This record gives sequence, C-alpha cells and structure tokens, in this order.
Amino acid sequence: MGPMLREKPFRAMNGYVALLLSLLILGLSIWQIIDAANKGRAVLVVLWSLVSVLASLSFAGLFTVQPNEAKALTLFGDYKGSVRQAGFWWANPFMHKRRVSLRARNFETTKLKVNDSHSNPVDIGAIVVWRVVDSAEALFEVDDYQNYVRVQSESAVRALASAYPYDAHAPNEVALSTHPHEVATALHEALQERLQKAGVEIIEARISHLAYAPEIASAMLRRQQANAIIAARQRIVEGAVYMVENALTMLAERDVVTLDNERKAAMVSNLLVVLCSDRDAQPIVNTGTIYQ
Repeated sequence: MGPMLREKPFRAMNGYVALLLSLLILGLSIWQIIDAANKGRAVLVVLWSLVSVLASLSFAGLFTVQPNEAKALTLFGDYKGSVRQAGFWWANPFMHKRRVSLRARNFETTKLKVNDSHSNPVDIGAIVVWRVVDSAEALFEVDDYQNYVRVQSESAVRALASAYPYDAHAPNEVALSTHPHEVATALHEALQERLQKAGVEIIEARISHLAYAPEIASAMLRRQQANAIIAARQRIVEGAVYMVENALTMLAERDVVTLDNERKAAMVSNLLVVLCSDRDAQPIVNTGTIYQ
C-alpha cells in the first residue's frame, strides 16, 4: 500500500487580476488580427489567432471557493493541492477542480437489530455529526467518502452494541441503557478510528434509539418488573431490620421493659411481619403469655 495523500495548499492567482489580463490580451489579439488582415500579413493573423484562442481558454481557469469549502486541483491525474480560502481564483485551465464541503453534516443511521453482549436482540440507532478536515484524503483515499462514512458508522454501531449489555447486571457494569455518556464516548472513538483514513473528523456521536427487539420485549419487561420488585423488597427488609434494631435499642436504653431472648425473638418476628407485609396489619391483642 502506497503512502497516503495528504492535503497541501495550492497558491492560486487572484481571479479578478487573471480575468482582467485575459480580457486585455483577448482584446489586443483581436485588434492585431484585424490590423494584420488589413495589411495582408497572414502569418501575423495566424499568430494572433493562436493568442486569442489561448486567452479564451484561460477563462476556464477561473473558479470560486465558498466559505467552508475546498477545491482540490489535479492536473492529468496528479494532485497539485487544494484551495481553502474563500474567494475568486484562477489556476491552470487544464486542472480539474473538485469541490469538497468542509461544513458539519449529520445523519441518523438506520435502526439496526443487533445482539448485545448477553446475546439479547436489541434495536439500536445513532446520530453522527461529522465533517471533512482533509480534502485530499476524502477524495483520493476512499472511493465515495459520504457512503464510506455511512457504512462505517453502521458497522461501528453494530460493534458497540455487541460489546455492551442492554441492562447492567452487576455493580459498575457499563450498559447501553444506563451509561449514555460512556457509550457515546466509546462510539465516538470507534468512529474516529475507522474514518480517520478518509480525512473525516467526528464531532459528535450518540445513541438516538435503543430498545429490545419486539420478539423479546414483553419478556424483558417482565424481567425488569421482577428486578424492580426484588430491589424494592430488599430495600423494605433493610429498612425493617433497622427499625426493629432501633426499637429494641430504645426500649433497652429507656428501661421500658426487660425482654429475654425468647420475647425479643417474638417481638422481632411480629415487627418484621408488620413492616414487610404489603397489606395493612390486623392487630391482635394477646392477653395470655408465651410461657406455660
């Protein structure tokens, strides 16, 4: 593989000066042709005719560069450089001038169905904001840089989705649904690595659509609901244990009642049932004793 083409500046001539010179030479050559023809000098007529043809051809060398735009110039297949400065310019009329926009662009990838790192099918899409920073690489290192950006972006999104789970199942595990900043950073880095050879800079990349695939969405919803119920129950139990411990401590500190281990066990059991139940407690007055 040969060395990569890099953008280099091309010093083009001011277009207004070139236009004025071309008009002056063309006018002079026409006047000289008429004068030579009147004097019967055929050789001068031919010479000044050639000059007028060359002056006419020079108009083809005029071109404009818009703001945030570049013109890449090639002469018979040889890259000569790029003009980035906006304005009216002139270069060799035989040079081919190809326009490259340097403005920021964005597009949204199609919604892709990909298996995450836990082999769950998910639908995912991304928004990519990019721009060309090297006109030579964009034009000559890849065949169609816009299509190249689109295809490589979808490939990067697929690879990203396969590297992370949809939901986090362990502490500090990075997941697609719960860590948008980390996922966006990873996508940005993957895209920049893939598109660097095309002279493209990734300005921003982020996930725009994320959902379980329809065929498993209902099952995943039930699993999420179960996880939520388990988490809620765990929090309730933790709170109930703290409240029971606090109650026993306060009773002992204030010397309200002295409880042996068996009475403490009964009290703990009753309090946990009341605090952890998902229904209102029905109080029962105990007039007996737990001792025989």
